[in-house]
Amino acid sequence: MASVTLKGIYKKYAGGVVAVSDFNLEIKDKEFVILVGPSGCGKSTTLRMVAGLEEITEGELYIGDRLVNDVAPKDRDIAMVFQNYALYPHMTVFDNMAFGLKLRKTPKDEIKRRVEEAARALDIDHLLERKPKALSGGQRQRVALGRAIVREPKVFLLDEPLSNLDAKLRAQMRTELSKLHQRLGTTFIYVTHDQTEAMTMASRIVVMKDGVIQQVDSPQKLYDQPCNVFVAGFLGSPQMNFLKAFIREKDGQYFVEFGKEATKTEKEIKFSLPISEQKNYRDCLKAYIDKEVIIGIRPEHIHDEQMYLSSMPEGIVDAKVEVTELMGAETYLYMDCAGQNIIARVDPKSTARPQDDIKVTFDTSRIHIFDKDTELTITN
Repeated sequence: MASVTLKGIYKKYAGGVVAVSDFNLEIKDKEFVILVGPSGCGKSTTLRMVAGLEEITEGELYIGDRLVNDVAPKDRDIAMVFQNYALYPHMTVFDNMAFGLKLRKTPKDEIKRRVEEAARALDIDHLLERKPKALSGGQRQRVALGRAIVREPKVFLLDEPLSNLDAKLRAQMRTELSKLHQRLGTTFIYVTHDQTEAMTMASRIVVMKDGVIQQVDSPQKLYDQPCNVFVAGFLGSPQMNFLKAFIREKDGQYFVEFGKEATKTEKEIKFSLPISEQKNYRDCLKAYIDKEVIIGIRPEHIHDEQMYLSSMPEGIVDAKVEVTELMGAETYLYMDCAGQNIIARVDPKSTARPQDDIKVTFDTSRIHIFDKDTELTITN
């Protein structure tokens, strides 16, 4: 097994296009690291540079203690699983899984042992004589994984391996991949644009945007303590609510204030919410008094139930319900709050209906505050 270290990695194409910029990351042995971000952010390009399928323009890549910038893909001791499975249609499942071992002139007995062992682990041992066209999408994906497993590589690279599967099968395969990682004890580097996959499987998540790492941390830390607006909005479904607000201070207490501007025909509406004393904010917020900021709050931290309204009276605001979505275990309320759109994730028993004027309460201990210009967090 092996660690993977990327030091100052750049990928530049002709015409001055920079796909990956100053990528620095140390992936520990046996870690499950997921690169996540929107399409075109450079995550697949980074993975392909680790695999040796893309040339590194600048920087150093180590697998273990070995510098591999100029090492051929076949000699890097890695195995890659692609989005489209890349199976040979004329070969059986057994031959597809054994192909790489045959190229390496592995003894036949050893090939048989490894293939059958991997097939049992992936529950495809009854499919070894079939060809890919006779398999479902999930079974083909397992064959692609099996082909990688039999090589017993130091590092597994997986490029959006579940994106071609339906939602139910994706959820099932997420669980299977997590079990597989635990069983093999191998380093996994996984690329996806699906934040659910990242949150549920990763030891650490690398959030990327425009070829640049935004933040690297455990899933829960990223969710609870995002470093900027992009990370805060990318992780979480529905995404975090963002509101324009001002920082105010009165008698040593800080508040966030937001609402509509006064007009000739409409009474000015403003809400002032205290910033939780739990946050270590005094020094960092002092420079923002009476200045505009962006506040963020996740949908699950906005409540319409009476018990929350009673226990959090300092966070109560008025809102108009525009759309409701019953999701079974929860309901999403899409609302207008003082001229700004917010989403709340509430109890499915909520009685709120479209066009209702209701009161909701913000959990003020869960409010995030970001700089309006840099979009970096102020209070984490």
